[in-house]
Amino acid sequence: MTATIIDGKAHAARLRATIATHVAAFREQAGRAPGLAVVLVGEDPASSVYVKSKGRATREAGMESIEHRLPADTDDATLLALVETLNADPAVDGILVQLPLPKHLDTQAVLLAIDPDKDVDGFHPVNAGRLATGMPGFVPCTPLGCVMLLKSVLPDLTGLDAVVVGRSNIVGKPMAQLLIAESCTVTVAHSRTRDLPARVRQADIVVAAVGIANFIEGDWIKPGATVIDVGINRTEAGLVGDVDFAEAVEVAGAITPVPGGVGPMTIACLLRNTYVSACRRDGVEAAL
Repeated sequence: MTATIIDGKAHAARLRATIATHVAAFREQAGRAPGLAVVLVGEDPASSVYVKSKGRATREAGMESIEHRLPADTDDATLLALVETLNADPAVDGILVQLPLPKHLDTQAVLLAIDPDKDVDGFHPVNAGRLATGMPGFVPCTPLGCVMLLKSVLPDLTGLDAVVVGRSNIVGKPMAQLLIAESCTVTVAHSRTRDLPARVRQADIVVAAVGIANFIEGDWIKPGATVIDVGINRTEAGLVGDVDFAEAVEVAGAITPVPGGVGPMTIACLLRNTYVSACRRDGVEAAL
Protein backbone atom coordinates (compact mmCIF):
# COMPACT_ATOMS: atom_id res chain seq x y z
CA MET A 1 0.00 0.00 0.00
CA THR A 2 1.25 3.47 -0.89
CA ALA A 3 -0.43 6.52 0.59
CA THR A 4 -2.16 9.25 -1.35
CA ILE A 5 0.06 12.34 -1.29
CA ILE A 6 -1.87 15.40 -0.11
CA ASP A 7 -0.56 18.21 -2.30
CA GLY A 8 -0.51 21.31 -0.11
CA LYS A 9 0.88 23.47 -2.90
CA ALA A 10 -2.08 22.69 -5.16
CA HIS A 11 -4.64 23.20 -2.39
CA ALA A 12 -3.02 26.49 -1.37
CA ALA A 13 -2.97 27.73 -4.97
CA ARG A 14 -6.69 27.05 -5.31
CA LEU A 15 -7.48 28.76 -2.02
CA ARG A 16 -5.40 31.80 -2.92
CA ALA A 17 -7.14 32.06 -6.30
CA THR A 18 -10.53 31.89 -4.59
CA ILE A 19 -9.49 34.56 -2.10
CA ALA A 20 -8.29 36.83 -4.91
CA THR A 21 -11.70 36.57 -6.57
CA HIS A 22 -13.49 37.48 -3.34
CA VAL A 23 -11.05 40.31 -2.62
CA ALA A 24 -11.80 41.81 -6.03
CA ALA A 25 -15.51 41.77 -5.21
CA PHE A 26 -14.81 43.29 -1.80
CA ARG A 27 -12.75 46.08 -3.33
CA GLU A 28 -15.54 46.93 -5.72
CA GLN A 29 -18.13 46.98 -2.96
CA ALA A 30 -16.10 48.63 -0.20
CA GLY A 31 -13.96 50.94 -2.33
CA ARG A 32 -10.80 49.74 -0.65
CA ALA A 33 -8.61 46.67 -0.42
CA PRO A 34 -8.12 44.56 2.71
CA GLY A 35 -4.86 45.58 4.39
CA LEU A 36 -2.31 43.34 6.09
CA ALA A 37 0.39 44.97 8.20
CA VAL A 38 3.51 42.91 8.89
CA VAL A 39 6.06 44.02 11.46
CA LEU A 40 9.63 42.70 11.32
CA VAL A 41 12.13 43.58 14.03
CA GLY A 42 15.75 42.92 13.15
CA GLU A 43 17.19 41.04 10.19
CA ASP A 44 16.77 37.37 11.00
CA PRO A 45 17.33 35.69 7.60
CA ALA A 46 14.45 33.20 7.88
CA SER A 47 12.05 35.86 9.14
CA SER A 48 13.06 38.19 6.30
CA VAL A 49 12.27 35.47 3.77
CA TYR A 50 8.89 34.79 5.39
CA VAL A 51 7.97 38.47 5.42
CA LYS A 52 8.95 38.86 1.78
CA SER A 53 6.87 35.84 0.73
CA LYS A 54 3.88 37.03 2.77
CA GLY A 55 4.08 40.46 1.17
CA ARG A 56 4.21 38.98 -2.31
CA ALA A 57 1.25 36.68 -1.63
CA THR A 58 -0.75 39.56 -0.15
CA ARG A 59 -0.24 41.72 -3.21
CA GLU A 60 -1.01 38.84 -5.57
CA ALA A 61 -4.36 38.42 -3.81
CA GLY A 62 -5.18 42.07 -4.48
CA MET A 63 -4.66 43.20 -0.90
CA GLU A 64 -2.58 46.02 0.50
CA SER A 65 0.73 44.88 1.99
CA ILE A 66 1.98 47.24 4.69
CA GLU A 67 5.47 46.43 5.96
CA HIS A 68 7.21 47.94 8.97
CA ARG A 69 10.86 46.96 9.35
CA LEU A 70 12.42 48.02 12.63
CA PRO A 71 16.05 47.77 13.74
CA ALA A 72 17.11 44.91 16.00
CA ASP A 73 17.69 47.26 18.94
CA THR A 74 14.08 48.53 18.92
CA ASP A 75 12.73 48.74 22.48
CA ASP A 76 9.39 47.52 23.83
CA ALA A 77 7.87 51.00 24.02
CA THR A 78 8.57 51.72 20.36
CA LEU A 79 7.19 48.40 19.18
CA LEU A 80 4.08 48.66 21.36
CA ALA A 81 3.45 52.19 20.10
CA LEU A 82 3.57 50.93 16.52
CA VAL A 83 1.10 48.15 17.34
CA GLU A 84 -1.29 50.69 18.87
CA THR A 85 -1.00 52.84 15.74
CA LEU A 86 -1.87 49.85 13.57
CA ASN A 87 -4.78 48.94 15.84
CA ALA A 88 -6.25 52.39 15.20
CA ASP A 89 -5.52 52.51 11.46
CA PRO A 90 -8.74 51.95 9.45
CA ALA A 91 -6.71 50.77 6.45
CA VAL A 92 -5.30 47.84 8.45
CA ASP A 93 -7.47 44.74 8.78
CA GLY A 94 -4.79 42.34 9.95
CA ILE A 95 -1.65 42.73 12.06
CA LEU A 96 1.14 40.19 12.08
CA VAL A 97 4.25 40.65 14.21
CA GLN A 98 6.84 38.27 12.80
CA LEU A 99 8.22 35.86 15.39
CA PRO A 100 10.64 35.23 16.91
CA LEU A 101 11.33 38.71 18.22
CA PRO A 102 14.80 39.66 19.49
CA LYS A 103 15.31 38.25 22.98
CA HIS A 104 15.27 41.61 24.74
CA LEU A 105 11.65 42.24 23.68
CA ASP A 106 8.58 41.05 25.60
CA THR A 107 6.86 38.83 23.05
CA GLN A 108 3.82 38.16 25.21
CA ALA A 109 3.22 41.86 25.83
CA VAL A 110 3.44 42.57 22.12
CA LEU A 111 0.99 39.82 21.17
CA LEU A 112 -1.42 40.93 23.90
CA ALA A 113 -1.30 44.49 22.55
CA ILE A 114 -2.70 43.47 19.15
CA ASP A 115 -6.42 44.12 18.74
CA PRO A 116 -7.99 40.61 18.81
CA ASP A 117 -10.20 41.60 15.88
CA LYS A 118 -7.06 42.30 13.81
CA ASP A 119 -5.14 39.30 15.14
CA VAL A 120 -5.11 37.34 11.90
CA ASP A 121 -2.41 35.04 13.29
CA GLY A 122 -4.93 33.88 15.89
CA PHE A 123 -2.40 34.01 18.75
CA HIS A 124 -4.21 36.39 21.12
CA PRO A 125 -5.73 34.72 24.22
CA VAL A 126 -9.10 36.22 23.30
CA ASN A 127 -9.06 34.33 20.01
CA ALA A 128 -7.86 31.17 21.79
CA GLY A 129 -10.85 31.49 24.10
CA ARG A 130 -13.22 32.10 21.21
CA LEU A 131 -11.96 28.95 19.51
CA ALA A 132 -12.32 26.89 22.69
CA THR A 133 -15.90 28.05 23.24
CA GLY A 134 -17.04 27.91 19.62
CA MET A 135 -17.32 31.67 19.13
CA PRO A 136 -16.30 33.45 15.91
CA GLY A 137 -12.67 34.51 16.00
CA PHE A 138 -9.39 33.94 14.24
CA VAL A 139 -7.82 30.48 14.19
CA PRO A 140 -4.03 30.14 13.89
CA CYS A 141 -3.22 29.70 10.22
CA THR A 142 -1.30 26.42 10.35
CA PRO A 143 -3.98 24.39 12.20
CA LEU A 144 -6.66 25.91 9.98
CA GLY A 145 -4.73 24.78 6.90
CA CYS A 146 -4.30 21.32 8.41
CA VAL A 147 -8.05 20.90 8.79
CA MET A 148 -8.59 21.97 5.20
CA LEU A 149 -6.07 19.38 4.00
CA LEU A 150 -7.64 16.70 6.19
CA LYS A 151 -11.10 17.41 4.80
CA SER A 152 -9.79 17.20 1.25
CA VAL A 153 -9.36 13.45 1.78
CA LEU A 154 -11.80 12.89 4.68
CA PRO A 155 -14.82 15.15 4.10
CA ASP A 156 -16.55 13.92 7.27
CA LEU A 157 -14.32 13.64 10.35
CA THR A 158 -17.17 12.70 12.70
CA GLY A 159 -16.24 10.03 15.22
CA LEU A 160 -12.69 9.49 14.02
CA ASP A 161 -9.88 8.98 16.52
CA ALA A 162 -7.24 11.70 16.22
CA VAL A 163 -3.87 12.07 17.91
CA VAL A 164 -2.15 15.46 17.91
CA VAL A 165 1.53 15.02 18.76
CA GLY A 166 2.55 18.42 20.07
CA ARG A 167 1.01 20.82 22.59
CA SER A 168 2.11 24.28 21.48
CA ASN A 169 -0.23 27.27 21.63
CA ILE A 170 0.43 27.89 17.93
CA VAL A 171 -0.35 24.44 16.53
CA GLY A 172 -1.04 21.60 18.97
CA LYS A 173 -3.70 23.12 21.22
CA PRO A 174 -5.72 24.93 18.52
CA MET A 175 -5.45 21.85 16.30
CA ALA A 176 -7.05 19.76 19.03
CA GLN A 177 -9.85 22.32 19.43
CA LEU A 178 -10.57 22.31 15.70
CA LEU A 179 -10.73 18.51 15.63
CA ILE A 180 -13.07 18.50 18.62
CA ALA A 181 -15.29 20.92 16.73
CA GLU A 182 -15.34 18.40 13.86
CA SER A 183 -16.60 15.75 16.35
CA CYS A 184 -13.37 13.77 16.46
CA THR A 185 -12.21 11.96 19.59
CA VAL A 186 -8.95 13.73 20.30
CA THR A 187 -5.80 12.83 22.24
CA VAL A 188 -3.14 15.49 22.71
CA ALA A 189 0.22 13.76 23.09
CA HIS A 190 3.82 14.93 23.10
CA SER A 191 7.39 13.70 23.25
CA ARG A 192 7.02 12.70 26.92
CA THR A 193 3.79 10.76 26.53
CA ARG A 194 4.11 7.25 27.92
CA ASP A 195 4.02 4.57 25.23
CA LEU A 196 3.49 7.15 22.51
CA PRO A 197 3.79 4.60 19.66
CA ALA A 198 0.82 2.65 21.03
CA ARG A 199 -1.31 5.80 21.24
CA VAL A 200 -0.43 6.82 17.69
CA ARG A 201 -1.25 3.34 16.36
CA GLN A 202 -4.86 3.76 17.53
CA ALA A 203 -5.42 6.92 15.52
CA ASP A 204 -7.32 7.36 12.27
CA ILE A 205 -5.76 10.83 12.06
CA VAL A 206 -2.23 11.74 13.13
CA VAL A 207 -1.13 15.36 13.29
CA ALA A 208 2.61 15.62 13.95
CA ALA A 209 3.73 18.95 15.37
CA VAL A 210 6.48 18.07 17.81
CA GLY A 211 9.44 19.70 16.03
CA ILE A 212 11.76 16.68 15.95
CA ALA A 213 13.00 15.34 12.61
CA ASN A 214 11.59 11.90 11.66
CA PHE A 215 10.29 11.46 15.21
CA ILE A 216 7.23 9.41 14.27
CA GLU A 217 8.20 6.11 12.71
CA GLY A 218 6.33 4.25 10.04
CA ASP A 219 5.37 1.33 12.27
CA TRP A 220 3.62 3.76 14.62
CA ILE A 221 1.04 4.49 11.93
CA LYS A 222 -2.25 2.62 11.79
CA PRO A 223 -2.70 1.15 8.29
CA GLY A 224 -4.83 3.52 6.24
CA ALA A 225 -4.55 6.44 8.67
CA THR A 226 -4.31 10.03 7.44
CA VAL A 227 -1.08 11.77 8.47
CA ILE A 228 -0.65 15.54 8.58
CA ASP A 229 3.00 16.46 9.12
CA VAL A 230 3.45 20.02 10.40
CA GLY A 231 7.16 19.69 11.14
CA ILE A 232 9.81 21.53 9.15
CA ASN A 233 13.27 20.44 10.27
CA ARG A 234 16.56 21.32 8.58
CA THR A 235 18.92 18.35 8.30
CA GLU A 236 21.96 17.48 6.24
CA ALA A 237 19.58 15.69 3.88
CA GLY A 238 17.46 18.82 3.49
CA LEU A 239 14.04 19.71 4.92
CA VAL A 240 12.21 16.84 6.60
CA GLY A 241 9.10 16.58 8.71
CA ASP A 242 8.34 15.12 12.11
CA VAL A 243 7.23 11.89 10.43
CA ASP A 244 9.58 9.43 8.74
CA PHE A 245 7.97 9.95 5.36
CA ALA A 246 9.70 7.06 3.54
CA GLU A 247 8.35 4.60 6.11
CA ALA A 248 4.94 6.18 6.72
CA VAL A 249 4.03 6.52 3.05
CA GLU A 250 4.01 2.72 2.80
CA VAL A 251 1.45 2.41 5.63
CA ALA A 252 -0.77 5.49 5.69
CA GLY A 253 -3.84 6.05 3.57
CA ALA A 254 -2.92 9.68 2.91
CA ILE A 255 -0.01 11.87 4.00
CA THR A 256 1.35 15.38 3.55
CA PRO A 257 4.92 15.71 2.27
CA VAL A 258 7.60 18.04 3.65
CA PRO A 259 8.11 20.39 1.97
CA GLY A 260 4.98 20.99 -0.10
CA GLY A 261 2.35 19.94 2.40
CA VAL A 262 1.18 22.09 5.29
CA GLY A 263 3.60 24.99 4.70
CA PRO A 264 1.93 26.54 1.64
CA MET A 265 -1.45 26.43 3.37
CA THR A 266 -0.24 28.62 6.23
CA ILE A 267 0.20 31.73 4.07
CA ALA A 268 -3.02 30.98 2.16
CA CYS A 269 -4.92 30.86 5.46
CA LEU A 270 -3.30 34.12 6.57
CA LEU A 271 -4.77 35.74 3.45
CA ARG A 272 -8.09 34.09 4.20
CA ASN A 273 -8.13 35.49 7.74
CA THR A 274 -7.23 38.97 6.50
CA TYR A 275 -10.07 38.92 3.97
CA VAL A 276 -12.51 37.71 6.65
CA SER A 277 -11.33 40.47 9.00
CA ALA A 278 -11.95 43.11 6.34
CA CYS A 279 -15.46 41.79 5.75
CA ARG A 280 -16.26 41.77 9.47
CA ARG A 281 -14.96 45.29 9.95
CA ASP A 282 -17.03 46.55 7.02
CA GLY A 283 -20.15 44.67 8.16
CA VAL A 284 -20.41 42.43 5.12
CA GLU A 285 -20.61 38.67 4.97
CA ALA A 286 -17.39 36.89 4.02
CA ALA A 287 -17.76 34.51 1.10
CA LEU A 288 -15.33 32.01 2.67
